[in-house]
Amino acid sequence: MKKSSTHNIFKTAALACCLFLGSCENDEQEVNNLFKKKVGREEAKEVVITFTTAGKTKAILTAPLMYRVEDSVSYIEFPKTLEVNFYNEEGIADSKLTAMYARYKESENVVFLKDSVKVVNIKGETLETDEMYWDRSRTGYEFYTGKPVRIRTLTQIINGVGMEASQDFKTRHVTTVTGIVQVPKSQFPQ
Repeated sequence: MKKSSTHNIFKTAALACCLFLGSCENDEQEVNNLFKKKVGREEAKEVVITFTTAGKTKAILTAPLMYRVEDSVSYIEFPKTLEVNFYNEEGIADSKLTAMYARYKESENVVFLKDSVKVVNIKGETLETDEMYWDRSRTGYEFYTGKPVRIRTLTQIINGVGMEASQDFKTRHVTTVTGIVQVPKSQFPQ
């Protein structure tokens, strides 16, 4: 009798497990969503960020909108333009950068700029390109791109592909110059 009773308990338990396992059905999408990392996004409006070195202001970034996105690779995004004013050792603005879009990957410490990127230095010289990187760790050549560029000096328009330049845009190197146009100062386009 003892053997039969234990045998019946095992039969009942096995039957219950079969019914339980047979009746469980989950939507595959629901199961995947349980394990998917949720992307967090913080939003800030009318942003002003001051970059300093040794207590001196080196740059001030302003933007109407900023997102901080927590994902597998966290980043900060400026989807509606940004402007950065760069300052020299005396605290005088010596160049200005504008772009319609920027993304800063915190792990790489590099800003990717795109769409109407423009740098203007204190002399009025300009750089225009569709895409450019800003890497503060590349001292002397913080700006670089492999895309087409147009540089306007006081007497020339220089077209090329690829470039690296300092933040103050006084030092620059165009990788491949595709054309130079000499323009008298009096006829230089604004």
